[in-house]
Order: sequence, then C-alpha cells, then structure tokens
Amino acid sequence: MPLKRTLLKDAKLYLILDRQVNSYDQLFEVAQKAVACGVDIVQLRDKTGSAKDILDFSRRILKITRGSVPYIINDRVDLAMVSQSSGVHLGQNDIPLKSARKILGEGPLIGISCQTFDHAKKAQEEGADYIGFGSVFKTLTKPDRSPMDIRLLEKVVKNIKIPVFAIGGIDHSNVASLVSSGVKRVAVCRAISQAEDVSKAVQRFKAAMA
Repeated sequence: MPLKRTLLKDAKLYLILDRQVNSYDQLFEVAQKAVACGVDIVQLRDKTGSAKDILDFSRRILKITRGSVPYIINDRVDLAMVSQSSGVHLGQNDIPLKSARKILGEGPLIGISCQTFDHAKKAQEEGADYIGFGSVFKTLTKPDRSPMDIRLLEKVVKNIKIPVFAIGGIDHSNVASLVSSGVKRVAVCRAISQAEDVSKAVQRFKAAMA
C-alpha cells in the first residue's frame, strides 16, 4: 500500500488550514507546530487565493509534510496535480470524483465532502479515499448550515467502510461526545489554528481521540 494511503488509514486528526481564518504566514506557523505535535493530515482551504499564491504556499508546506503527513488541496485538482500534493478534497458542487481521478490518476488521495448518507455511499462507490461528513455542529466556515442529527453521523460511521472524518464546529468542548458516539476521526480548523497554544491544542485532540 502506498505510504499516503497507509497514513490515511491510521489518521484520526485532520487539520484544515483556512485562508479565510489566517494569513499564509500564520497558517504556515500553525502547520509547523501541528505537524511536529502529531496532526495526521493537513489541508489547505483557500477559496479566493490565486493559483500562484496557493502553489507557493503548497511548496512551503510540502517541505515539512512530504513523506510523513498527507497534504491535501481543497477544490483545485489542477493545483494538486501541479504541486504534487498528496491529493485533493472536493465538495458536492466541485468537479466530479470520476473526472478528478482521470486527471490525477490512481496515486493521489481524493476526499469528498458529504452531508447525507446517500452522498457518503456514492462517494465510497465511486472510489473516494475518504469523506468529510458534516457540518456536525454550528460552524463559522459554513454559517448557513444547521448542525446535523448525530444519529446520521453515527449511521455513516457505522456503515461506510472508507475513513469518515466528522467536520464542522468541532472543538475541545464537544469532541468527547463524538468519540462516545463511535466517531474515530475528526477534521478541525479554528480550534487548532486560532488556539493560543497550537501544540497544546493538537495534543489535547490526540489524547481525546486515543
């Protein structure tokens, strides 16, 4: 099994670096500390950045993640390919998974954002490597989205065989409730990237997910 898929199989804590939340320099500093403390996957989410900015940042990040932590680019299949990142993460309204796979080939990881059981089932059937499922709680990233019924998340985690990362408003106050519901993997943004002590925040999540 390729290294990136082995790392994905064991991953529990997925860090999203959101350009709407921090500057590139701040995100790089967060990533350095988080990778050093054991975060399992890193994703860049930049909805408005130029191709050049995303590529420049990705090349910086890959110097600290390559070979140890998968680095994923949100939305941009073209930039994932050019930067030779570990893969791409796609939403329901982005390029279809099958088309992305034709472009990227079998090597890179492809993750899919899902909000329903049917979304998750389709992603699995079409060959997604993992899914992000949410928003679980209220989140500033998707302010128009209502928190989901935890029973739906439990159903997905129980029935979907590829890795499922709960996402949306997850922080230290609610992660334990997810773990007690059977969730084994979480994706986190602000609770790490805006923490006063990034290293401590990562360590607390790792302890909660152990």
